[in-house]
Formats: sequence, structure tokens, C-alpha cells
Amino acid sequence: MALLSAGVTLFLVMDPLGNIPLFLSVLKTGPEARRRRVVLREVALAFVVLVLFLLAGNALLRFLGLDQEAVSIAGGIVLFLIALRMIFPSDHASAELPEGEPFLVPLAIPLVAGPSALATLLLIQQTAGFTTAEVLLALTIAWSITAVILLSSTFMYRVLGARGLIALERLMGMLLVMVAVQMLINGLKAFLSN
Repeated sequence: MALLSAGVTLFLVMDPLGNIPLFLSVLKTGPEARRRRVVLREVALAFVVLVLFLLAGNALLRFLGLDQEAVSIAGGIVLFLIALRMIFPSDHASAELPEGEPFLVPLAIPLVAGPSALATLLLIQQTAGFTTAEVLLALTIAWSITAVILLSSTFMYRVLGARGLIALERLMGMLLVMVAVQMLINGLKAFLSN
């Protein structure tokens, strides 16, 4: 997996286009002047969580005694399920949003730095043979693009509309399905060759 591919995978998993409606609905009650600061704070907190998990990920896998093949197969399955959720979303997400200004939950965690992004970081770090610095670079690029999209969420919603955002999220889900299947195939090949 090339470093660019790792960054694209992380971007797809963070799903900023799919998160725009959720960000807007959580922030709709707050003053408009404060919304950008809240979004900036939340994406910064998400980045901190992702970096901390990246730095502790290898130690966690060693502690759990997981092989690279198991991480690749499990990661492929998890990414496949995430992609299916992007293509066929449920209506339950909007019902679980808390009232008031968010702090860490639900915008930073789980919308940006959710279980899928954390699992993808582990998978990339374990299976692609990158150094931690290279994975950090891919993460930073994916996070930066995500942050720019989420900071301009009001503008993007006006330009693309609800249907345009849904269409782009479905397209991102289809791309993620292909990445997930490839990861699963790679993990199975590695397992069967042992």
C-alpha cells in the first residue's frame, strides 16, 4: 500500500462529506460566529486522539498478541462494514446527538476519530510496512483535508445540497469497499502462504 493510498484510505474512513449534515445539526443551536471555533477545536481534539492511538497502537497489538495477518483480515472486514454503512446508512445516527455545545463527543469522537479510523491506523501501521513517521504524515494529510471540508461545511452544504453530499458519500463508500476487499485478500494470501 503506497503512502498516498494510506492517506486516501484514512480520508475515506474519516468520511468528512458524510459527517457534514451531522456537524451542522449538532451546531445549529449555537451562535453562527462560534461554530467555526467549535469545529476547529473538535477536529484538533480528534487529531490528538488519532496521533496518541497511532503512537500506542503497536504496543497494544503486541500486548494482545495479534499477528499481522489477523490485523489485515479483521481490518478488511471492518472497512467493508464501514463502507456498507456509508453506502446504506441508517437513520439512527441523528437521533443520538446530544443537546448543547459539543466537547469531544460526538464530533471529535466518534465522528472524526471513531473506531473505524483507529482500526485503520492500526491496520496501515501493521500491514503496509511504513514507519510511524510515514503513517503520521498520511494521517496529517487526510486529517487536514477532512478539517478543511468540515470547516467549510455550511458552504459545502449550500453548494452540493443534501443529495449531492449523499451521492459523494456513496461514491466514497464504493471506493472504500474496493480497498477493504483488497486488504482482506492480502491478509488471506499472507495467512494461507504461512
